Amino acid sequence: MRRPVLLHGLTGSSGTWPHRVVDGLTDAGYAPVLVDLPGHGHHVGTCDPAQLSLDVALSDIHRAGEWPAGLVGYSMGGRLALHFALAHPSEVTRLVLESASPGLETEAERAARRAADEELAALLEREGIERFVDLWESLPLFASQARLEAETRARHRRLRLANRPRSLAAALRGLGPGRLPSLWERLSEVAMPTLLLAGALDPKFVEIAERMASAMPDARLTVIPDAGHAVHLERPGAWLEAVKAFL
Repeated sequence: MRRPVLLHGLTGSSGTWPHRVVDGLTDAGYAPVLVDLPGHGHHVGTCDPAQLSLDVALSDIHRAGEWPAGLVGYSMGGRLALHFALAHPSEVTRLVLESASPGLETEAERAARRAADEELAALLEREGIERFVDLWESLPLFASQARLEAETRARHRRLRLANRPRSLAAALRGLGPGRLPSLWERLSEVAMPTLLLAGALDPKFVEIAERMASAMPDARLTVIPDAGHAVHLERPGAWLEAVKAFL
């Protein structure tokens, strides 16, 4: 198998994949390609949401990898990985979706999310990255990360703070779940073998993964005990075991 492509979540970057995950995949013969998604990491110069669209993101992913290959996405990266797999089905040999969703099912839900993301984007532009990261890290979704070692939390926070406010605001406006179409009705088209990962302490995404698994023709679900939304960060050993076996 060619080098699997890894896609991070919102506020992250290619550097937010733990060393244990990257080194573990490399030692197993799956040295990953780490991608900075639009508005994140090395792609922080663009502040126009029109330049951070789904089409731009999928083109960036396509240029980054050597296809066909495995594709791994976490949270926002998982949502984009699913879009990529449907747009380029012959390019993705195996798909891993960690704490990912096919999107919001109704236009009313998407409109409400666009409004909420606009408030976050405006806060970023008005008050800066540190205030935004304070708010982001306080979300109930990430409560289980309080148990991480202080050094791990500090490293992850530094990487979040390295993003630029205007670029991250543009990513919220251009790539947020309120902006992208729902893929729930297209899950039956995802023919490649798929691993759905969720943390047992993240019941919302466990339920989403269960629904996805029942709708996809070749999907398996693995729920990692004692992990929340960011399984790769909270239980890197268990994440590695599941992903290596699947790849």
